Amino acid sequence: MTTTNDRDLLVTVSGDTPTDTARVPEKPGSVAAVQYALLAGRPYAMTSDDLLHAAHRARGGEVDRAAFFATPRACLRASPLVKQFGWGIHHDTDGRIALVAMESADYARLLADPAVTKRPGMRRHRARSA
Repeated sequence: MTTTNDRDLLVTVSGDTPTDTARVPEKPGSVAAVQYALLAGRPYAMTSDDLLHAAHRARGGEVDRAAFFATPRACLRASPLVKQFGWGIHHDTDGRIALVAMESADYARLLADPAVTKRPGMRRHRARSA
């Protein structure tokens, strides 16, 4: 079984995000809206694996957890929340996750903390070759 869980990690907002403040996804049923609904108001209640499987099921997936993770899954660096909506995702020392608004004092504190590993969210678009 593969895992996407991490510890002491901040997935930072993608460098090409189209926003300068965190926004709530508005399209009902989208991956972003489902992930946001599962995380908002429940910081550090679930792991990355918990979120990805719950979001899959919420969008109509009927695969059990072991079958879902039998094949590799993209980590939260690929989440639309970090790519498009201005949210960082913090993994604490226990591997639990929380949303962190890019304009918040918490985001700045996590960025400055040398004990927290930083990984950028994946870009929305490929870099163009010259």
